[in-house]
Parts: sequence; structure tokens; C-alpha cells
Amino acid sequence: MSDGLEGSALGKATGYADQYDPALLFPIPRAPQRARLGIEGQPRFFGADLWTAFELSWLNLRGKPQVAIAHVTVPCESTHIIESKSFKLYLNSFSGTRLADADEVRRRIREDVSAALWHGGPVCARAGVRLVGPEEFDQQSVHELDGVNLDRLDIECDHAEPAPELLSAAFDEQPVEEVLASRLLKSNCPVTGQPDWASVQIAYTGPQIDQAGLLRYLVSYRGHSDFHEHCVERIFTDLWTRCQPIRLQVYARYTRRGGLDINPW
Repeated sequence: MSDGLEGSALGKATGYADQYDPALLFPIPRAPQRARLGIEGQPRFFGADLWTAFELSWLNLRGKPQVAIAHVTVPCESTHIIESKSFKLYLNSFSGTRLADADEVRRRIREDVSAALWHGGPVCARAGVRLVGPEEFDQQSVHELDGVNLDRLDIECDHAEPAPELLSAAFDEQPVEEVLASRLLKSNCPVTGQPDWASVQIAYTGPQIDQAGLLRYLVSYRGHSDFHEHCVERIFTDLWTRCQPIRLQVYARYTRRGGLDINPW
């Protein structure tokens, strides 16, 4: 089954354009990976992929460079995601382009990304785009994910691919409400093999999830190759199926690479 990466710049030597070019965005269909999880059509969950782009620059009308941080929200109901290297190339194409102001940059990113997410189909949900100017950089905060720290557990780790059979819950006890967190999620780019490091937060109501089994399950992604979005959807689906919570939220914050982080929720 094709993952839609044919023709992508990922894993290849690439020149960097410095003139605005929305054709650089490379969509990847969500459907093949979701089909492997038994998800057909719209998923049972709602959420978004939260992108932070730290390397965004353009020229004002007098040719003076401008800089900003871009926060982009990609709705999970979109038919496609955008391959991250193509998004970096696209953002770099603004660097030699003269534009009126930050509002025009934001508008173009929103329109271009929204069109790519639906890849020729009707745009049913647009991307959200917010630009943060230099005067607000020092207000951007980074903090650890809240929750009971799973990493305190002394466990044996012997799986290098996702092992949902490690997940279990106390179905014969009263349901609980809790938030769990780990810094030990790691997977790999499916094309380049580069490591992707993340912290993950799991908030749920339902039968109490066995914490040792959950941590072993999260660690089992260390040898797994997939995109961030697909990994988090797999974690959600496995927890939903094996532990049968009443309510479930999975959020992963990945360490940025090349000035871009992708944080599925």
C-alpha cells in the first residue's frame, strides 16, 4: 500500500527556493495509515496537529527582512497531512519575497496550507495560522506536560515495535480520572530514519490503565518508523480499543528539527 511519498523531497538533496512558491507543499494522504488501524472515513476522534515554525522570514516592501514564529493548526479531519520537509521549503520560499505586511504572510500560509490539506477536494476545515512577532518572542513559554510521571517505573523493555498487547486496564474496578505523562516516546522518520523524540500526555476517564504496561507500550515505539501524526493516532486507537476508556485525550510534543515541530493532539 503506497504512503503517497512518491515525488516527495524527503530524504533527497534539495535546493532552497527564496521566492514564494506554494507548489512546494507536498500533501500525504491520511487514509492508508488509518486503514491499517481499522479507521475508515472520518475517525472516531477529533483533534489537530499543532505545528510551530521557528524559521519564518520575508522582506517588507523596502526589502528589509522581517521575522516571525508561525503557529499552524491542522485539523485532523483533513484528508491529507503535509510532509514536513516540503513545509520547511515552502516557508523558506518567503525569505526573498517582498510582501506588504505580516497579515499578508499569514493569509497566504492559511490559504496555501488549507488547499494542500484537502489536495484538490473541497476545503471542509481550514488551517489556523497565527504569527508571533519579535516583540512577543520572550512571551513564548515552554513547560513540561502535566501528569503522573510514568518514567519513575522500573520496567523491563523488550519490544522495538508497537505492542498493543502490553496495554491493560482494571475493568472490574471503579473507573478513575487521571493524567499520565512520559518523556520516553521516540520513533523514526519513515524515509530518512532520523529519530523523533517526544513527550506524551494521556488524560482519560475509565477503567484504570496499568501504568507499567502503558510505559512499556510507549517505549516499544523506539524502533517504529512513521510520521508523528500517525504515531499519535495509533496510540489513541490502541488505548481506546484495549483499555476502553469513557474519555480519552492523547497529546505528544515532539522536539523540533530544522526549526519545525509537529505536536499532534
